[in-house]
Amino acid sequence: MKHSTIPQTRRGHRGGPARRVGRTLALVLPVVMVLSGTLAVTRVNWTGSPSSSVLAASDVSSAEVSQVSSRTVSHAPEDVLRDRLMGELQDQNPGVVLTHLQQAVNGHPSLAGHCSAIARALGQAAVRIYGASRAQSFARPVCDTSFASGVLAAHN
Repeated sequence: MKHSTIPQTRRGHRGGPARRVGRTLALVLPVVMVLSGTLAVTRVNWTGSPSSSVLAASDVSSAEVSQVSSRTVSHAPEDVLRDRLMGELQDQNPGVVLTHLQQAVNGHPSLAGHCSAIARALGQAAVRIYGASRAQSFARPVCDTSFASGVLAAHN
């Protein structure tokens, strides 16, 4: 009987290329699966809003994050209304702007909870534009006289 100097495995076969490939896959495959799963999760749009471009976390620098977050800040309806009315205040008198505020709240009752804050901000802006006494002359009972309290707050 001739003895071989090549070590044999349990089944009598030597560790050939197939065994080496199997071992390599056993080590590499879990790492690849974890990394691909992590990248897939970072590419999912978790916000719920449809978006044509979804960024991977690894593709974004911290400067880009601040730029993206400032661009994607959602504008709530009350913020849009306040900004629009503030713009109108530059061109029209506060009486007209308060009428538009009341019409907006009547048309969209969900804005009623924000009416006082918007009217107060309009009153403060009116003082800067028209002065306290003239701004007060436009006060009316829109949103619980919050416009008048805004005028008073800006005057003091």
